[in-house]
Amino acid sequence: MERAPNKLQGNIALERQAIETMSHGTPPPAGPLRTAHAHNQTKLYNGPVRTSKAHNQTKLFESPGRTVHIYNQTKLSEGEKDHHHRPKRGWVWNQFFVLEEHIGPEAQYVGKLHSNSDKGDGSVRYLLSGEGAGTIFTINEVTGDIHATRSLDREKKNHYVLHARALDRLTGRVVEPESEFIIKVQDVNDNAPTFPDGPFTASVPEMADIGTSVFQITATDADDPTYGNSARIAYSLLQGQPFFTIDPKNGVIRTALANMDRETREMYSIIVQAKDMAGSVGGLSGSTTVNITLTDVNDNPPRFPQKNYQLYVPESAQVGKAVGKIKANDDDLGVNAEMAYRITNEDGAAMFSIATDSDKREGIISLGKPLDYEKKKAYSLSIEGENTHLDPRFSHLGPFRDTTTLKIIVGDVDEAPVFTMDYYIMDVYENALAGTHVGMVTAQDPDNARGNVRYSIDSSANGEGLFSINANSGLITTTASLDRELVPWHNITVKASEVENPNLESSVLVTVQVLDVNDNTPYIPTDNDIIVCESSKAGQVIQTIRATDKDNFANGRFSFALPANMPANHNFTLKDNEDSSASIVARRWGFSQAEQELHRLAVVVRDGGEPQLSSTSTLTLRVCPCQRGLRAPTCQAQAFLSSAGLSTGALIAILLCILILLAIVVLFVTLRSKKSKKEALIISEEDVRENVVTYDDEGGGEADTEAFDIAALRHPAAAAAAEARRRREPQSEAWRAVGGDSLSPSITLPIQDIHEVIQMKVVEADQDTSGPPYDSLQTYAYEGQGSPAGSISSLDLPGPRLEADPTEATDWGPDVHTLARLLKEGVSQHTL
Repeated sequence: MERAPNKLQGNIALERQAIETMSHGTPPPAGPLRTAHAHNQTKLYNGPVRTSKAHNQTKLFESPGRTVHIYNQTKLSEGEKDHHHRPKRGWVWNQFFVLEEHIGPEAQYVGKLHSNSDKGDGSVRYLLSGEGAGTIFTINEVTGDIHATRSLDREKKNHYVLHARALDRLTGRVVEPESEFIIKVQDVNDNAPTFPDGPFTASVPEMADIGTSVFQITATDADDPTYGNSARIAYSLLQGQPFFTIDPKNGVIRTALANMDRETREMYSIIVQAKDMAGSVGGLSGSTTVNITLTDVNDNPPRFPQKNYQLYVPESAQVGKAVGKIKANDDDLGVNAEMAYRITNEDGAAMFSIATDSDKREGIISLGKPLDYEKKKAYSLSIEGENTHLDPRFSHLGPFRDTTTLKIIVGDVDEAPVFTMDYYIMDVYENALAGTHVGMVTAQDPDNARGNVRYSIDSSANGEGLFSINANSGLITTTASLDRELVPWHNITVKASEVENPNLESSVLVTVQVLDVNDNTPYIPTDNDIIVCESSKAGQVIQTIRATDKDNFANGRFSFALPANMPANHNFTLKDNEDSSASIVARRWGFSQAEQELHRLAVVVRDGGEPQLSSTSTLTLRVCPCQRGLRAPTCQAQAFLSSAGLSTGALIAILLCILILLAIVVLFVTLRSKKSKKEALIISEEDVRENVVTYDDEGGGEADTEAFDIAALRHPAAAAAAEARRRREPQSEAWRAVGGDSLSPSITLPIQDIHEVIQMKVVEADQDTSGPPYDSLQTYAYEGQGSPAGSISSLDLPGPRLEADPTEATDWGPDVHTLARLLKEGVSQHTL
């Protein structure tokens, strides 16, 4: 309310200065706008100032409602033309102002609209439209006065956009076009400062210096920060002195006292007030709480509550287990209270150890070695506790460590027997008979009484019960024969207990190693075939082989040899490398997969054990064309299958093979067609190919030709044998009748000539493809030397041995009768 008159006076002074400037002929500043400001109305003229030599007037009017109108009137002298004439733009409005929170009984006056065409006779009608027109803002259609009918809140809406028009009341013609302007709501101090994020928490280290920044607090005010002091805030403390202070301008809270101790007071609650109008009287205020915590620093050294402690520990306490606790107090927190303990005297450190519990800051005392009441009954420990995180600022408060003495009393208890060794390792040969001695364990009662000890084997750890122990002596023996190849090591647990108090027992682990004997024959693994390349050379190593033996390597190296009882292998030999391996060596140049793909090679392998054992393994060697460029021999077929495609050379070779096969097929079909076109030499109604003509008599000519069924061709050997028997049976009987068993051997013939004749006949028959019959059987036979038929000559015949009945020859015909009679007479004469 106080700002408007000052602003109006200043604006009027500016306008007057502008008028005086223009009256002296000085051009106005460049730019399209020349404005005159009032509290509630602004008339805005766009466009340049038009001046005239004759007359230049600028009139300034001040309305009763503090409304200022500025308009230009330019008159030209008679006969003079305006070469710079532009259309008049006098109906342009900028903005009006209205105060928020108006509570008066009447509507609040906003401003006035006026047109240069309005003569004051009521002929111009003013209309208002836009935000709030007709509801919040009303206009007098005759005078153009605008009023606000409601109380406005700038914090909800700070301006309204409206449009004004001027019409001729009688004709309705537009006198002034629609013009947009703004009604801005001016702020009043109606909002107190607030702390939307409060209450607040902050922290500052204890023992901080005076003036240490703790926290900066900021309040918000919904009033307009650009207008007056409505949003100008000043801060102050309502509670919190003398520990803290606050900067009234920026709200920074700082410490005001030195040596604030967290151990004395940890929490402070202060109340901060924010007041607008720069803290002046009448301003609005708001407050909030800030909780400030003092954080810990290491300003307190550790202290043991006592200088001497005493602890009872029985001698049966286990090594490595905790036997007691000790703690040094520290008022600090977190890492500032972390402690490290250690035993400073050598005797105590040799028997005990101490570690820090990170949660409780305690020293955990553990037993490092077994206690023996009979040897030593008490120990004294010097223990020191020290902070691990030191702050050099507080080193003047003293050493941050403390010491104490702990006396440990060893208690006597009835102890279990103790083995002389922590564990035992024994051995026994495999295949040894049941009852074989393995070893002996010994345990003693550590107490002064020295009671008797009884031994036993833990059945749950004895596996299959392969061992037993003498309860009095501790001697371990086997209960069954052991096999090193099945289980080379056995673990058993032996227990020792007092006879008088069986509940006191101890145990020890016994490991039994089964020693090896040579009871397994060596052999050569034959799971995979050995590849032999077709291009192998004589003396070339095909593959190096090695043997396997289930026995231990202590039985010596392996030796290899070929079996002595088998014929020599002409393809491969064996070379013993004398390093438990052997090499298979080729004995000839080149191999052919087509001729023989698989070869067998028997190899004898012997071990070096006692007694020496051996076995024979048969190796399979596979011949194949190998792929070049590889270290290990690989068949091309496998390489081909593994490759992604065929090379150009392989494709060309395949195509050539196909062309050759096609040429052979065409040639074969052509020859067959020519052969089928030849005319048969024998034309007969009967198919001569179904008969076989045989010539097997020494005489008789063609009259003895005998035909037989085609079935003789299917079994020629059987048919020939049957025919021979049929012809020989009567003759044999006749010769036996006349003593045919004593006939002389046949005459020796030239075998070479007969073979040549038969071979020539065979060649001739093979070359004659048109000779009849096509399916005839031609036989060329020669009995050779020592024919069973013998000679029919009567010379040199031995004496007759007539075993046959001559009466049986009556059915043989006249020729046989005559021959039999002559032979009989000859025999009788020879006998005489």
